[in-house]
Amino acid sequence: MRIDPRTLRLFLAVCREGTISGAARAEHLSQPSVSVAINQLERVLQTTLFTRNRQGIELTQAGIALEMKARAVESLLLSAQEEIQLLAEDIGGPLTIGGTPGALSTTMGRVIGGFSAEHPRFKLRILERPDTVVQNMLRSYEIDLAIVTSGMRETNEEFREQPVLTDPFSVIVGPGNEHIGDTVKLSELSNSHWVLPDAVGGFRKQIDALFINSGARLPANVILSDSILSTKAIVKNSQYITILPNELVSTEIKAGSLRAVGIEGINFQRKVGLLWMAERQLSPIAQAFVDYVVSYANP
Repeated sequence: MRIDPRTLRLFLAVCREGTISGAARAEHLSQPSVSVAINQLERVLQTTLFTRNRQGIELTQAGIALEMKARAVESLLLSAQEEIQLLAEDIGGPLTIGGTPGALSTTMGRVIGGFSAEHPRFKLRILERPDTVVQNMLRSYEIDLAIVTSGMRETNEEFREQPVLTDPFSVIVGPGNEHIGDTVKLSELSNSHWVLPDAVGGFRKQIDALFINSGARLPANVILSDSILSTKAIVKNSQYITILPNELVSTEIKAGSLRAVGIEGINFQRKVGLLWMAERQLSPIAQAFVDYVVSYANP
């Protein structure tokens, strides 16, 4: 027996709502109808997909695996429908790109002008998410490509990773830190007030590596912030300092509201790359974006 796509949709509704009754309300069906559909799905797969408790449902390992695949099927169907609608209007896409805030800013700011000149009619969505969320969105086909800090994850045959851009790190200071010179050792700033990323992703790992390679201890007096805008605002208006790639603060440096201080003894540069599922054949617009970014990085 094959899986009925309708039962997959109801299974996803149960996952989203957390209960059989909630899924029934969301799908405008009776509760027994949803229960029968889930039972049929479990018979076809010969497994239990979730257990019931007072709070609702808890997915089994099989249920977790099926949810990811079911989300991928749903995403592909929605994308196919939208692609056909866009083709009727001679518009490429849809192209959905996810990524961490810093990596997205570094890459999109450099390449989108040239890419849109070559592809003037396309639909693009950009989603900022933490590193681990981005990878799950790739697995469920919710995004086509990811732009992430590169070179800091273990080799995984599940993904293809293409490093494309580099950007040097600097200590970023505001007017409240005029006493800091044009270059500095990180060990000299151990007692400073810092703003650093909170999420344990590739970006934070690269910053931690800077401290380790320079022999400096990680800051203890620190604000943890995954918001680039908030980080820059704090540094502008206080004595807090941060470490960021130069590209992310180029506008503020030109305006004079922030200053980039070179890090002595460090030649390490941040790398940004493209990430996508190895098993997935990219759509024409997604492949065109990959090709353009790679050619931009390697003229």
